[in-house]
Amino acid sequence: VSHLNAVMNNEALRAAYNACLPKLSDFHTEQGQNEALFQAYKQIADGPEYQRLDAAQRKVIDNTLRNFRLAGIGLSEDKKQRFKAVMQELSKLSSQFQDNVMDATQAWSKHIKDESALAGLPDSAKAMARQAAQQKELDGWLLTLEFPSYFAVVTYVDDRALRETMYRAYSTRASDQFQPQASDAAASGKNWDNAPLMAEILALRHEAAQLLGFASFADYSLATKMAESTTQVLDFLHDLARRAKPQAERDLAEVREFAAAEHGLEDLQAWDISYYSEKLRQHRYQISQEELRPYFPASKVIPGLFAVVERLYGLKIRPVDQFETWHPDVKCFEILNAEGQVRGRFFFDLYARSNKRGGAWMDGCVTRRKLADYVQIPAAYMVCNFTPPVDGKPALLTHDEVLTLFHEFGHGLHHLLTRIDYAAVAGINGVEWDAVELPSQFMENWCWERE
Repeated sequence: VSHLNAVMNNEALRAAYNACLPKLSDFHTEQGQNEALFQAYKQIADGPEYQRLDAAQRKVIDNTLRNFRLAGIGLSEDKKQRFKAVMQELSKLSSQFQDNVMDATQAWSKHIKDESALAGLPDSAKAMARQAAQQKELDGWLLTLEFPSYFAVVTYVDDRALRETMYRAYSTRASDQFQPQASDAAASGKNWDNAPLMAEILALRHEAAQLLGFASFADYSLATKMAESTTQVLDFLHDLARRAKPQAERDLAEVREFAAAEHGLEDLQAWDISYYSEKLRQHRYQISQEELRPYFPASKVIPGLFAVVERLYGLKIRPVDQFETWHPDVKCFEILNAEGQVRGRFFFDLYARSNKRGGAWMDGCVTRRKLADYVQIPAAYMVCNFTPPVDGKPALLTHDEVLTLFHEFGHGLHHLLTRIDYAAVAGINGVEWDAVELPSQFMENWCWERE
């Protein structure tokens, strides 16, 4: 339900998801505070049989005992009940936060009737805007806050006022400054301001952390990560900023100087940066990001990705023709090893559309585990928001989108190629968040260097 709510959000699914949340929160908290279960795990950990377990089995025991402590197993009864209430409220507020962002994104659109207002916009983006208008039974072009539409406008449209309008709308979604422009008149009366929710979420996170004896929620969060302390994290971030800031300042100065010298713009604003950065690239290298798209049709990139994976890991990837899906754009594939055994299955949902959460992610659908008489094969979702195909033409990706696809596929391989037979630590499960990015970052290398 969580997955479907993210990729085809509607009132019925949202209601089902929100109805499940408190029940799931209660279940996980009650399980984590179950004294008999805790003592059973503790008895194994403290007994001689623990030393006879393999590394994966010990990891399951260690993680579970840690999770008991993080669920409040050591609290007094009144504090356990308070912790349970806090976690339930946090799950509700976090869901509302995501709903507000999606609703605000869907509520805003700008109908363009005069094509001259779109001067500079690439043909592919213009065709997408025309298709969006046709779907609403409108003439002309319809701009939205879905990322492919927004990004194309702020990067390429010559009309500075239009870039500003799009930038302000995108940047203020789900805030008290957001002004919906949807044709639905009722939208103007909706409150999608996430500021009060953010304040509540921060306060409840802090309370939950302190109930468990942590100084802050950041300290609580690090209990499941590799980093040892908040000081270590902050030192890393400050060092990264110190190293990156000078180059960032030089890059911004170059864009500012170029905009002033070549275009007479003296007051570079946030909605100008992508536009003049692209102009500077064109001026310096005589090539546009948009001109690279024909080199990356999805119909070639996806087989290219599969070829890299097959060569690197000795695998075979083949399409699955018969499968249940939530949208016609979704494709399904199987991964086989050199012996022809199926190692896993994955679903590609690659293109942006209405009522789909923004961004890109991989999520486990089924996790590998060994059952009494067979091994359960893992499955994964890989979801992106690329510019969709228009008018029967193939989808043309930017290099950044190619990078994103390789990145998410790295996560997918991590989940699908696991040989661990215990679901709690198979695939991406049980992996520290500051380590889980390694396979995805590794796969990105093949977008830059053949070797």
